[in-house]
Amino acid sequence: MTGYQERTYPGDQGGSISLDRGQAERPATVRDVPAVEPPGHRPSPCRAREVLQRVGDKWSVYVIDLLGQRTMRFGELHRSIDAITSRMLTVTLRGLERDGIVARTVHPVIPPRVDYELTPMGRTLLDTIGQLVTWTDTHLPEIDAARAAYDARHPRQ
Repeated sequence: MTGYQERTYPGDQGGSISLDRGQAERPATVRDVPAVEPPGHRPSPCRAREVLQRVGDKWSVYVIDLLGQRTMRFGELHRSIDAITSRMLTVTLRGLERDGIVARTVHPVIPPRVDYELTPMGRTLLDTIGQLVTWTDTHLPEIDAARAAYDARHPRQ
């Protein structure tokens, strides 16, 4: 399975996936889809790539943007991010917590209450993510027009 980097994230439980024809089952893993890179390009071995994959992930951008507004509970985050599954939100929060971007606070009350907030380091991402969100909002009409033009040139079958 060339072109994919397989990773099993801490805390991933259960499940297995079937490999190509007749191969044995193996524990389920999360795969990074390969980026389209120019011919002859060699990926950088730098560790920054791993962190950039985390903070550049679409779900992470939403979580960081929302937590930049205030501390939130899991349910609030889940309701605020359209189309995210509970599992994906859990994986995203764990990864951001592991990287020191999000802090998770468990309050000793019944029922249990868990709050998520940005760490001081996580707050340093707000300007960058804000610029990305602003750019997106500003250019949505152009993006929609470009997509329509592309779709007209390349009809789906």
